[in-house]
Amino acid sequence: MRRYLIIRLAQVLVTYLLFLTAVYFLIDAQPGDFGSMYYDNPKLTALQRETIRAEMGLDKPALERYLVWVGDFLRGDLGVSLSEYPRTVSSIILERAPRTLILFLTAAVLSFYLGFLAGKLLAWKRGSFLEYTSTVGGVMLYTVFTPWFGLMMIWLFAVVLGLFPTGKFISVDMWSSAPASLTANAVITPMILAGIAISAGWLMWGRMVQRFSVRWRNAALWIGSVAILLVPVAGFAMSGLGKYALDILYHLALPVITLTLISFAGTMLLTRNSMLETLREDYITAARASGLPEGVIRDKHAARNAMLPVATSLVFSLALAIGGGIITETIFSWPGMGRTLLTAAQAEDTPLAVGALAFIGILALSAHVVADILYAVLDPRIRYT
Repeated sequence: MRRYLIIRLAQVLVTYLLFLTAVYFLIDAQPGDFGSMYYDNPKLTALQRETIRAEMGLDKPALERYLVWVGDFLRGDLGVSLSEYPRTVSSIILERAPRTLILFLTAAVLSFYLGFLAGKLLAWKRGSFLEYTSTVGGVMLYTVFTPWFGLMMIWLFAVVLGLFPTGKFISVDMWSSAPASLTANAVITPMILAGIAISAGWLMWGRMVQRFSVRWRNAALWIGSVAILLVPVAGFAMSGLGKYALDILYHLALPVITLTLISFAGTMLLTRNSMLETLREDYITAARASGLPEGVIRDKHAARNAMLPVATSLVFSLALAIGGGIITETIFSWPGMGRTLLTAAQAEDTPLAVGALAFIGILALSAHVVADILYAVLDPRIRYT
């Protein structure tokens, strides 16, 4: 495994360098640039235009600009945003990425859990009325036009029923009275860490309770799950961040519900198809012949192997969600990486666009390595040499 990881990381580095090269030159080859709004001014003289181009570095050849950018990138300098001058690209990414992470991580985890559970049950009860109706509903949700569906969710739950806000991610009135040093990211980042800790705690506790007797297993599972959830909740309440975290969750609810419904359908259908293939394997027949309970066969044997393609899909979706939220974040006015990319493209802010895509590339390539490791963990038959 160690040798494989070293080779895999070397491949990732080479691939990432090629990705950066392609991204830079493709964006640089687009007609126009940010400086055109200045040096195309008819009131400027030719000398003034050339001076502006030189100050922006636009008078140098593309290859020379690329080499300078790569050198700065290796030193951790992604440049200065032209549309949000004088802010650096790194500071903008660090500000917007947590907002997108909390949105898409929450939706991805919920859709994975619900979709895997539903797909597993549908495949097990193949041919039933519930299986047909759920499959049709899943196909409809999976193929729905996302902008239309998002707007309908806003119209129904925010405008008509008034259950959720129509957009944004914080309440201005509440946050205007907050301490000057308190930022949204100062609340969002602990929320993300708490969510990861809760998920890890639930997984570990779920494995531990399997060693308990059947009589006490369900009670121990529920008691432990509630205790794991109450620890971070108490921490937020005692730190004074509780009301701000609740405000963010209130604004987070509607976009998460929308994304979960769409992603849930895809996960459910993928799990169902994978589960149906697994149920045809010989070891399932052998497990039934040995007299194992149906629930054990479904959960311990069939579902574990059916999880492989679903888990891989989840890992890739988490990595690509950072840059794939342009539509969702625009509809719900969520100031994350998706809207940042859109704004950078519209403003021809090359440093910000390239920096954001470079960040997304790291996540996508890392996801491939994580998926390979996850395969070996979920399937003992897979061994890398």
